[in-house]
Order: sequence, then structure tokens, then C-alpha cells
Amino acid sequence: MAFKINISSKGKTYKLETENEVLIGKKIGETIDGKDLSEDLKGYVIEITGTSDISGIPGKKDLEGSIYHRKLLTLGFGMKDRRKGMRLKKTLRGEEISIKTIQINSIVKKEGSKKFSELTKKEEKPAE
Repeated sequence: MAFKINISSKGKTYKLETENEVLIGKKIGETIDGKDLSEDLKGYVIEITGTSDISGIPGKKDLEGSIYHRKLLTLGFGMKDRRKGMRLKKTLRGEEISIKTIQINSIVKKEGSKKFSELTKKEEKPAE
């Protein structure tokens, strides 16, 4: 299954799909080389900031492995209920990227030879 990778820098996002298995085993917070993802990203250093699986369950940085964890959460990561004193038990995934991971969010730490603004330009459709 393909990974959907969102790479962002200064409010712009470059979306990429790849079936490259170099990402499996990497953790949230680790940096990867851009050329492992695509030739367009040669020279880039990219940091993984978050993940999401097939069901939309987010990956949390301090949870071990790539399995499900049930955690008691208050307002913040993974919980949006604003009622005072509210705590809910939520399912989260571990920080490690596995085959079940679908989406990977990341940011640019170091730009390569090709400018990021060139990557995010929308391709113009020819007029018919």
C-alpha cells in the first residue's frame, strides 16, 4: 500500500505518494533524506512530525512500537472535547511507521538544490 506523504514548509505543502519501504521502522521525530522519497527532493532533509493509519487513528510520539494503545486523554493531542474536567479513553498508535500507516506528515529541515516553491507550483492545464 502506498504512503501519502505531506511535506510542508512556510505554509506550503508538497503532497507525494510513494511505495518506498525505506520509511518502515522510522519513528516520529527522526529525519530522513529527501532522495529516499523522490528524486525531486534531492538534498532535502525532512523530519517526520506525525502519522495516521488506515482508520485515521493518529500516531503519538511517546508511545512505543506501531501497535494500538488506549490512553486516558485530556484536552490536547487526540482530544478536542472542551468541557471542564473531561477525560476520555482514546485509541492511539505508536510512534513507529509500519505497513498499516497510510499518511505521514513532515516538515523541511534543510532545503535542497531545487527550491520548495518550485515543487509546490500548480501545473497549468492546457486550454482545449
